[in-house]
Amino acid sequence: MADYFNEGHFNSYRITDSIQSVLNESRYFSYDSSRTSVFISHKHDDLNEIKGFLGFLRGMGVDTYIDAFDPTLPGYTCGETAKRIKQRIQQCDKFMLLATDNAIASKWCNWELGIGDVHKYKANIAIVPIKNANRINYTGSEFLEIYPYLYQSTSGYLIYDPVDRKFITLRSWLQK
Repeated sequence: MADYFNEGHFNSYRITDSIQSVLNESRYFSYDSSRTSVFISHKHDDLNEIKGFLGFLRGMGVDTYIDAFDPTLPGYTCGETAKRIKQRIQQCDKFMLLATDNAIASKWCNWELGIGDVHKYKANIAIVPIKNANRINYTGSEFLEIYPYLYQSTSGYLIYDPVDRKFITLRSWLQK
């Protein structure tokens, strides 16, 4: 089995809420200490992948933070944007990078991964490798050598740690 997911893998979980509904939910995003919260780093151009993955995680009963849906961020990228994103990464229990080709090429996603590395590494960070259908190889394979990543086996979704060479179920990983 490949170490990555093909584009559209999570489409069957795609949230069908209107963007306004998602914005309203994000507006009231709170950190319920009884539920795990996940910061999802992503490239805004990958909205379809984001909506599918967001639905996937919601189905597992976790709170998610996605800056694309955060109406409290400034309307333009600035220092305040970076400050607030850093705060959200620190506040969330887990960090996941939706590692599409666009995200891997993004300076912001790489910056967020660095912040996640500092505050969440290693037990609370995971890469979600998503391969572009038009490419033969996955472009983020170097991430899969050093960071834990989401993997699908015949027994379900797992987080694989390539350094320790250990698997843990995604459900276990998502628990506090």
